[in-house]
Amino acid sequence: MSLYAEGLTVLTVSSLAAMKQAGEKISCLTAYDASFSALLDQAGIDVLLVGDSLGMVIQGHNSTLPVTIDEMVYHSRSVASARKRAFVVADLPFASYATPEQALQNAARLMQAGGVQMVKLEGAKIAVINFLVEQGIPVCGHLGLLPQSVNRLGGYKVQGRDQQQAQRILADAEQIEQAGAGLLVLECVPAALAAAISKRLTIPVIGIGAGLDCDGQVLVLYDMLNISVGKRPRFSKNFMADASSIDEAVRHYHHAVKNAQFPGPEHSY
Repeated sequence: MSLYAEGLTVLTVSSLAAMKQAGEKISCLTAYDASFSALLDQAGIDVLLVGDSLGMVIQGHNSTLPVTIDEMVYHSRSVASARKRAFVVADLPFASYATPEQALQNAARLMQAGGVQMVKLEGAKIAVINFLVEQGIPVCGHLGLLPQSVNRLGGYKVQGRDQQQAQRILADAEQIEQAGAGLLVLECVPAALAAAISKRLTIPVIGIGAGLDCDGQVLVLYDMLNISVGKRPRFSKNFMADASSIDEAVRHYHHAVKNAQFPGPEHSY
């Protein structure tokens, strides 16, 4: 039985923290419009992430870098307006949080005009996170594979395989929590590292290609529905394969996450 059953009032960051404490897995999917927002919400998905992944799956770019803050506000407003229960997080897009002041301006737009409850940013931007939290803006961190840094990283590669890199990611995670972030996304890191970080932190850790032991899971919606224009990542799964409708596929995903049946070893590193 879910700690926060479907149909109740909107989830908050405190709700997600309580779910972690109770050992309840958190289900999350990306969403970019009102129709999918309502469908995912009704299926019981806990967190809707308005991801800058829309640059790839909606706009057809080969990275997230071209996405603008105006586009993120537009899609966030569409998602937030249609959900009744799910917690809504939106990405701060590339080059929109280079300084604390710039981050505050753009985060405020996502919350005021976009209607989101939390903003997500990539990397150990400790000063930025601390500043946003001081201004009352909930923040989700993001470590491991950082899509906005794909050119610096040299491609979409698993991060944290060697001990030095793993220790740095763990230290960054602790600093992000200490700066006041309320959530952390770990992308494409070894399952053992993600498990260690999830155990070490008190805030919920949401994994994508980070193994089964994270506090929750997130996938790009179009990947798990097998309708992305590009190749589906190894860590994703085609939930449409055994479903007769999109709604059924989403409910299968939600159930699999809640019952620690996804991801499997084949979706992890």
